[in-house]
Amino acid sequence: MLSSSKFLLPVLPRLFRFTAMSSVTGTYELQDPLNYRGGTRVQPADGNHYEDVYEPATGRVIGKFLCSGEKEVDLAVQSAQTAFKAWSQKSGMERGTILLEAARIIRERREEIAKMETINNGKSLFEALVDIDISWQCIQYYAGLAGSLAGQHIQLPGGSFAYTRREPLGVCVGIGAWNYPFQIACWKSAPALACGNAMVFKPSPFTPISVVLLAEIYTEAGVPKGLFNVVQGGAATGQFLCQHSNVAKVSFTGSVPTGSKIMEMAAKGIKPVTLELGGKSPLIIFSDCVLENAVKGALMANFLTQGEVCCNGTRVFVQREILSAFTKEVVRQTQNIKIGDPLLEDTRMGPLINRPHLEKVLSFIKQAKEQGAEVLCGGEPYVPEDPKLHEGFYVSPCILGNCEDNMTCVKEEIFGPVMSILPFDTEEEALERANSTRFGLAGGVFTKYCHPKKD
Repeated sequence: MLSSSKFLLPVLPRLFRFTAMSSVTGTYELQDPLNYRGGTRVQPADGNHYEDVYEPATGRVIGKFLCSGEKEVDLAVQSAQTAFKAWSQKSGMERGTILLEAARIIRERREEIAKMETINNGKSLFEALVDIDISWQCIQYYAGLAGSLAGQHIQLPGGSFAYTRREPLGVCVGIGAWNYPFQIACWKSAPALACGNAMVFKPSPFTPISVVLLAEIYTEAGVPKGLFNVVQGGAATGQFLCQHSNVAKVSFTGSVPTGSKIMEMAAKGIKPVTLELGGKSPLIIFSDCVLENAVKGALMANFLTQGEVCCNGTRVFVQREILSAFTKEVVRQTQNIKIGDPLLEDTRMGPLINRPHLEKVLSFIKQAKEQGAEVLCGGEPYVPEDPKLHEGFYVSPCILGNCEDNMTCVKEEIFGPVMSILPFDTEEEALERANSTRFGLAGGVFTKYCHPKKD
């Protein structure tokens, strides 16, 4: 067992109100344990290595955390089991009331939480505020459902009857991604808790901070201590969770290769699994569209959260009649996107999550050029004017023209601000090409035309 590090201090009450830190870019320092068990922040009981925590905007290491080992995972599951016994006996109305209080607290503190999300993730504060609003709305929605969950009464022959009842699974595991850390934690925990389950959550090691704020909020709202626990770590910690005999279900958001491994591990214990994985979604723009709307849609579908969104419409199919006009306008507007300090209100694109990911995105662009694509704008490392941001992980949003379906940039998920434009002629052609990849997460269409109803 490793000893506590000097920069991890005892937790301070309600620290997430920013009473002990600055929200100015380049000033935050991580001070408190990032594991949460039994209703409080704790150091892991075991672990074999530390991970650095970065501020993407500046490239600074803002702290470290110890990855949780098998003993810590077991303690977190035990904590969840104990809390589950009390929580599962509450009525749906009682659970809903507590979840409504959690939603209220998040809504009240949305700005503080959004700032922390921006510091650790890099997305603009403008977007982070929207994420936090969606988070409390999600919890509020499932709070409303909690009291209405019921079974069925079935009349049988001879005057007898049968009935069904819904029972919670037990301890559920949530494994989150780094692009929407707080929001994904809410998406996974709200339905689980509403149905009477407990949860152990493992965030991405790249974004370990904000989920602990959610754990504190749940405790403050009134859930039993230990109902929502947080363990930090990478693949090894995730493996301990998936293989734990007392875990009833696993929910994962992330890459296809990792999702495949999680499904394999969970299968050994016959655990149900929910996976939300990668994408290479098509966006089909017909010549009869409202061009202004189509351009706005393409910009959002490619550059939201620096392009680090699994359902982004990165294959933009444009009908040949408007290809030139669309391309000209989308390039113009892309070049006007303000890149820089994500904590500034007028910034619309912050940094990528870390340097390895920045290099990965740049390598995709380089390969696209080698395969014949044309860089119409962007696609280069970006250095903001502010000196404190010079080591941040920025890239200028990129648009690729002259793309073909067999290019790597069109077939593979880049997970960065890179748009591939592909011309098409007919609806049939567009549909066939849109469905030609192994990804099928999302899709979009811009057109005025609707098929007439058949009699």
